[in-house]
Amino acid sequence: MRAKGLGARVIVCEVDPVRAIEACMDGYQVMNSEQAAGFGEIFITVTGCRDVLCRRHYERMKDGAILANAGHFDVEINLKDLVDMALERRTARHNIEQYTLVGGRKICLLAGGRLVNLAAGDGHPTEIMDMSFAIQALSARYIQENAGDLEKRLYRVPQEIDRRVARLKLNALGIGIDSLTGEQEAYLNKWQE
Repeated sequence: MRAKGLGARVIVCEVDPVRAIEACMDGYQVMNSEQAAGFGEIFITVTGCRDVLCRRHYERMKDGAILANAGHFDVEINLKDLVDMALERRTARHNIEQYTLVGGRKICLLAGGRLVNLAAGDGHPTEIMDMSFAIQALSARYIQENAGDLEKRLYRVPQEIDRRVARLKLNALGIGIDSLTGEQEAYLNKWQE
């Protein structure tokens, strides 16, 4: 959303039809990844799956394409395919490897294909980390207080913790929001009206 808000043309490639239609309804262009490979200039994978970008994509990419993985370990961008296709590899800048392919096209890989925000970032801004740490601390307290009632499995952060942290952050930023009246809450919780 941020890239689109800054004027970028964002294309979403998706395997889940529900997420694809959601992206479409949110105003994004949706297409398969091979087709998008011919249009894109910056490719960011966020899937958690392997080989999201590979030889068939690299063959279609424009000169100067930039690849970044923000999803999962270093398996989303198939580095072996890129290395095998490259005639030359050089460090363009710190955390940017440039691969020259047949015909002189160049593809730049950020952070060696590892999670770009962890491997090449300067850390998250405090505006994000303070909320993240607050959620972690309150979640740890929740686990401690409810340990006897919790099964050994994965849990979502309870909504009341998310809401509390969001309210605290809004208050710290001096942002006020509306509250539902008792009548509004009752109305929203009834299906008869």
